[in-house]
Amino acid sequence: MSNNDAIAGKVILITGASSGLGESSARLLASRGAKLVLVARRAERLAQLVAEISAAGGAAVYQVADVTKPSDLQAAVALAISSFGRLDVMVNNAGLMAIAPMSELRVAEWDQMIDINIKGVLYGIAAALPVFQQQNSGHFINVSSVAGIKVFSPGGTVYSGTKFAVRAISEGLRHEVGGAIRTTTILPGAVASELKHGSKHSASAEYVQAFYQQNEIPADSVARAIAYAVEQPADVDINEIVLRPTVQEF
Repeated sequence: MSNNDAIAGKVILITGASSGLGESSARLLASRGAKLVLVARRAERLAQLVAEISAAGGAAVYQVADVTKPSDLQAAVALAISSFGRLDVMVNNAGLMAIAPMSELRVAEWDQMIDINIKGVLYGIAAALPVFQQQNSGHFINVSSVAGIKVFSPGGTVYSGTKFAVRAISEGLRHEVGGAIRTTTILPGAVASELKHGSKHSASAEYVQAFYQQNEIPADSVARAIAYAVEQPADVDINEIVLRPTVQEF
């Protein structure tokens, strides 16, 4: 099977699919013949994306869901099974980056990042793992960040903590699930997406916007990395992909 055929027919669920790298990944994977279950909170954006994929000859359905609610992700996995008969890839992509100094004590934002960035990934794993185990096949793709390799400080300490956690969870999962289930961590640098709009602390928000303006690369850069991991033969597990703009120092 050529790489051009290796994605065709795979059933792929993507969280955070209404914009950014989730949307770009959906479009690319659909063009390669994947069957998609698209998950996010914004129904209108999801419906439009599904309509465009369908009009181009692709196969996609959507589920409005909040990744902080385990039942929502269980429902999304159930939609994959009812629509396409199986689930091959779970892309845990939804995320929040709220940058602010620790001294600002923005505890509510810390909680939000923990709920979305860590618990959201865990809930996605919990929803898909029983299906993968029953099938004796499956692939988790968890989106971390270069901030999960080096702490983005000052300002991004808690965000980095959540992304370090995603990397640790992914590696532990890889070790625990054995040879039939693959696990990939994607660790992007500055990529054009709505992630850069997550900071409500004004000085930090200005810094983040300037940083992205100077560094960001298109979201389809990450989409291609995800496709590369998916298209590998079943006995090849791409465990980590780190990608950043060539101009990004951090």
